[in-house]
Amino acid sequence: MKNLLADTIDLKPPSGNAFAPLGDLTIPEIVAAFIRLTVVVAAIIFFFILVIGGIRWIASGGDKAQTETARAQITSALIGLVIVFAAWAIVALINTFFGINIFSLVLPTV
Repeated sequence: MKNLLADTIDLKPPSGNAFAPLGDLTIPEIVAAFIRLTVVVAAIIFFFILVIGGIRWIASGGDKAQTETARAQITSALIGLVIVFAAWAIVALINTFFGINIFSLVLPTV
């Protein structure tokens, strides 16, 4: 009987295949790509929410309730943008002071 715990599983795609470069991916690279994608998507979403709030304000036609709703949406979008860029700035400071680049997850050796 074969010992399944002692065997290694080779999940690399065959060379020459279109998916061959995926065989070199590591978990830190995947996590770093996910972090970068999340920051970019969040910034884009908050920007579009800001633009939609501006359009709602313009289209409110002087109605007090609609203007307040649009103002609250713009304020929320600006707070969201500040949070996203503050997170990016914190990551940049960690990289500068400690040498840990979270966007590439390359940790320094001791």
